[in-house]
Amino acid sequence: MDEESPSSLTDISMAWVCHNVEVLCVAQEDGSLKFRHCPLFPQELSDQLLHKMADEGVLNDRTVGVFQNLEHLRLRRAHIQSSQLSAEAFRRSLCPHKLQELNASHLHSNITISDVLHSLTSNKLCRQGLQTLIMDGLRLHGEAGEESLQASFSMLRSLKKLSLAWTDLDDEGLEDICSMPTLESLDISGTNVTDLTPLLNCQLRLMSLTAHGLQKLEMPASSFIFLLSKLQSLRHLDISNDRMITDGDNLVQQLLEHPEILPQLVSLDISGWRGVNEAAIQAFVEARPGLRFIGLLGTGAGGSELLCGEGNLKVAGESSLTQLCEALRRYSDRESFIREILAHVYSQTSDMGEPQPHILKLVLAGMRQHTDSLHVQLVASACVFNLTVQELVLGIPSRLLANVIQQLLTAMKTFPNHEQLQKNCLLTLCSDHILQVVPFDRYEAAKLIMVLLGNHEDQTVQRMAVAVVSILVSKLSTEEISELGAEEFIMKQLLSIVQQKASLGVVDSTLKFALSALWNLTDETPTACRHFIQCQGIELYMELLESYYSESSIQQKLLGLLNNVAEVEELRMELMIEDLVEHILSLLINPVVEVNISYFAGGILAHLVSVRGPVWSLDAELHSTVQEKLHSSVLSWSSPEHAMVSYRTLQPFYPLLHVSQCSGVQLWALWAIQFVCCQNAPQYCDMLQTEGGTDILRVLSSHPDTHSDVKCLTENILKILERNLHPASSVEDFH
Repeated sequence: MDEESPSSLTDISMAWVCHNVEVLCVAQEDGSLKFRHCPLFPQELSDQLLHKMADEGVLNDRTVGVFQNLEHLRLRRAHIQSSQLSAEAFRRSLCPHKLQELNASHLHSNITISDVLHSLTSNKLCRQGLQTLIMDGLRLHGEAGEESLQASFSMLRSLKKLSLAWTDLDDEGLEDICSMPTLESLDISGTNVTDLTPLLNCQLRLMSLTAHGLQKLEMPASSFIFLLSKLQSLRHLDISNDRMITDGDNLVQQLLEHPEILPQLVSLDISGWRGVNEAAIQAFVEARPGLRFIGLLGTGAGGSELLCGEGNLKVAGESSLTQLCEALRRYSDRESFIREILAHVYSQTSDMGEPQPHILKLVLAGMRQHTDSLHVQLVASACVFNLTVQELVLGIPSRLLANVIQQLLTAMKTFPNHEQLQKNCLLTLCSDHILQVVPFDRYEAAKLIMVLLGNHEDQTVQRMAVAVVSILVSKLSTEEISELGAEEFIMKQLLSIVQQKASLGVVDSTLKFALSALWNLTDETPTACRHFIQCQGIELYMELLESYYSESSIQQKLLGLLNNVAEVEELRMELMIEDLVEHILSLLINPVVEVNISYFAGGILAHLVSVRGPVWSLDAELHSTVQEKLHSSVLSWSSPEHAMVSYRTLQPFYPLLHVSQCSGVQLWALWAIQFVCCQNAPQYCDMLQTEGGTDILRVLSSHPDTHSDVKCLTENILKILERNLHPASSVEDFH
């Protein structure tokens, strides 16, 4: 499916059912669930529902009970990979169905291969109808260590495909398997098998043999070659080596030098055997025109034109990006191979000219398969950066990017103390396009990165983390900021960084981003403002206002946060510090100070002398001076060239427009409203209307005690409102 396409209705519906299964069900006598009302599902949808429940992690002994309803939920292809199912729940809920396929790989329980076999063979329909059985990663027997299988593979009379990769299958088990009358495909990768001779029992019908990573194999190379010569029906052979070592017994070389064996071969995988002769490979391929795939990863071969992988013959190797992509597709579940591939992908994507979303998608698949492998996550995250750097990110579908970002965050959470991994992930996240446009959980991301920030003192990690958090916080909703602001450790962490930078007297991006994050975090968030005060934030900011007096960008961020504190009525008393008020007043009236600095200084003072402010505990003359200077200063301001700030709501200004407020307080609030309405009339004029601000302005304009300067500014805003809300009736719009 195209990464930009929406999810199918079926997939959305299945996901909804999975996440609401407890609500949709009632308990049965055995404790498992059944649907309250269950329609007759088409058989394919029943299979999809089971598969989706497994993928979403909700399939367990309780929920699997819904499939006991054989009349309405009929299963044919049962995918229960990585689920938490007991042997009894499996037998009771799934085995009564007429199963044709079963994938029971890597179950997170004590269920064994013996348990699965016993349950399947107890049902005549499964004995006769099962064609595909995959049980990778399971144990053969339980802890009791039964001496023999409770049931025989040979009882599955129709089984064509069997996979027991990475199990403890031994030679005795292989003997039983090879007695199956219809077996065509067998995967015994990573098992305890030492002798493959039993395969001669199915030499006429075996078409596919996967024997990857058979480290305990004791057969001489000559015996192995003889065995292969007898498997005349074999079309797919995988004898790759997961240890990536030299072919000491010349097994691969001997195979390649026998042109007469395996005449029908369509695919051959010899990846992982280093030092294979390229000339021998070419001769082998040329003798088999029907060959469509060859695995050469780690062999050192694959550089010739015949083996480039661009034509009908697909090649998994490392000589080109084409070969590497094929290797990523083929080997996503093989960690040792994925590590090797990603190292080469990183080298070959270090200077990409065009976006490569198909490569990124393959890298993501490898990361998802090996979430617990530090090496895979480390190299893969470096590849992700190469593939999304600068302008390349613009050519990647948003949904794919969202999935990639989610995986990077998972890696950061899984390996919180690995500095280089954190750097790799943060490098990718430091992208305006990703942070501004790509849909992902920014709240969880910001919280995660703040937690991780406490683990690292590296300046590069710190700089990137603070930058990312600063932008993430600015994109959160008011509710999300409130939740984030409730986390006191975040406030402590950011203030600690500010303190650290201030003690060195530096002005760098880390300091600026930390101050921006604090400013955004306290916006309309009283809890965060309280945490700021409790963490001695006011004392720190007083020092910073003095020490960074000439840095306007720093001053604006400091005053912006203090303005947020001043908006919280019950916290205003905390700002009633004479030195602080006098310093802020000096910023308000200083003619050389930029308007954006004076604006925030005025906002703090307006809230402090507001009739709804705290009881004035400082010098009475200072109170009068503040009121007077607010009035005269606001009248002297001209509009800055660029927007200073944006508002989610204009609610904090309305109490300052009450008719009982002094004119300086009213003028400051009116100037702010007029400024944002001029900057973005559609947004803020509509906001004034819906929030009731227009009525407040009209009351202020018509009140007899309103100062003439206040009335003039109020009427200007009302005119802007009129022009924006009724443009056709405004004569001015036609000039």
